[in-house]
Order: sequence, then structure tokens, then C-alpha cells
Amino acid sequence: MQTDLLSNLTARPLCCDGAMGTQLLARGLAGGACGMLWNVDRPADIRAIHAAYRRAGCDLITTNSFGGSAFALARHGLGDRVDDLNRAAAQVARQAAGETGWVLGDVGPFGDFLEPLGDTTADELLDLFRAQIGALVAGGADAILVETMSDPAEAIVGVEAARSCCPDVPVIVTYAFQKTAAGEFCTMMGTGVREAIHRAIDAGARIAGANCGTSLDLEDYVELARQIVGAAGGTPVIIQPNAGSPRMEGGRTVYSATPEEMAAAALRLLDAGVRIVGGCCGTTPDHLAAIGSALKTRTT
Repeated sequence: MQTDLLSNLTARPLCCDGAMGTQLLARGLAGGACGMLWNVDRPADIRAIHAAYRRAGCDLITTNSFGGSAFALARHGLGDRVDDLNRAAAQVARQAAGETGWVLGDVGPFGDFLEPLGDTTADELLDLFRAQIGALVAGGADAILVETMSDPAEAIVGVEAARSCCPDVPVIVTYAFQKTAAGEFCTMMGTGVREAIHRAIDAGARIAGANCGTSLDLEDYVELARQIVGAAGGTPVIIQPNAGSPRMEGGRTVYSATPEEMAAAALRLLDAGVRIVGGCCGTTPDHLAAIGSALKTRTT
């Protein structure tokens, strides 16, 4: 479905889905437990989450595989289950997405730093990502989402892994940006917007953008989107904001943006040139239903 996904972006903006972690916790996942096990142990729950986003109007459904590399799974004693857990993640998402939705195979940060800050080499990470991505595509993923990146070097390895094992599958890269005291956006590694986006696109990403973001409010996401669109040139941009800037209440993180506020922000993101809008931390099917409805008012 590569051609369909990319060509659809020229005809209309698309709606991506929202948070997975909070939905798992709401269904009883214990804090710190491996949510990916539910892909095989409780697939009906995962399918229900995906289906709720699909009913909300989401065109793109993201697999429950954020921590699906062998390195990340090893922390749960599951390093030898990369293939079956990722393959199942894509299969469950495929069932919910149906024939008219697209499945994004989710690849999050592997959980450490590349050399010289860490002990993992680029070649070792390439093998980790290849194994995960191969399983996601075998399970039915239409595209690969390399997300929440802080280090462009890690993002580039993710793109290279996808292109080497699944050359016909488009790759999306999103970074997590934060705002400095000087009011500039950069990743945790100190990389600015233009460099981060250029490096992802130069590596072969077909869509690029941002998700998550430390303490960014909806106004910040709109400004960040303008900068990303400017850096991306003709490459389509995806933005997945949190449900506003988080705050602590009673020892827990709260995101207070309403569905209506997210919908209004979505329209401003479209005005900035964004072609895919979704949600990240704190967003629910209600938020995405409002966003999806807003996007339907724009056809070009």
C-alpha cells in the first residue's frame, strides 16, 4: 500500500492514532510490565484499542511494538521473542485497520546510546532493528514508523534497517523535541530541527516530523510544525502532539488538553503545512475523533 499511502497525502490530510500506553494501563497492565506480551496473551484487548481509534476516524493504526527490539525486550527477559511479539503486533493491528486503513510498524528507541556515548555499535543496532522490522512487515505492516527519536544517528540506522530488509516499505521518522530556555526546539541530544529532519530525509525517510515532546503545549507544536515543514521541503510532515503540556497531580502525570482544543490545534497544524496529524501521550480515542472530524473539513 506504499503508493496509496503516499499518494493519498497529496489528496487529503490523514489522521494517525493516539496513545497506546495509557490505554493498556486503563485495561489493567501493571506499571513496568511488558505491554507487548498482550499481543499474544491478550490480543482481544489490543485489537479493541486499535478498533476504538479506527472507529474514531484514524486512517493510520500504529502497532503495539514501541519497545520491540531485542535490547528493549531483554529487560523483561524476552529478548528471544522479537519475531513472535512483533509479528503478532502487526497482525492484530492489521485486523483492526481493515482493508482501507494503513498499519504503521512502530519502532521506538532501542533503549541505550550508540557509541561513543554507549556500547552499542551502529552495525549491532542495524541488526536489532532489522529483526524487529522484518517481523512487523511479515505481520502486515504497510509502513515503518521510527519514532520518538532523540539521536539522528539512531533514526538513520532505523531507516537503513527498513530499507535494507524491506525496500518497498516506506519509512516515517519522528523526533521528540523539547524547547530550550532560549525558545529553540532541539532533541535531548541537542540536535536542532533542521539538522534532525534533513538527516532523516537524506537517509531515505519518506515522511518526517515530531511526536511526544518534553513540556510542549499545543501552541509550541504549531510553531514546531512550521519549522519542520520549512526544513522538510516537499517531504510530507507528520505531527503527533501530546494532549497539551503535562503536569503532576497527586503523583501522576496529567494531560489536560480537551478534544476540542486538540481539534483546533489540528487545523492550525494543517495550516502550517502538516499532512498527517495524530496524538501521543495523554490522547484518547475521544481526542482522535475530534481531530479526525476536523481533518475531514480539509480535502487538499
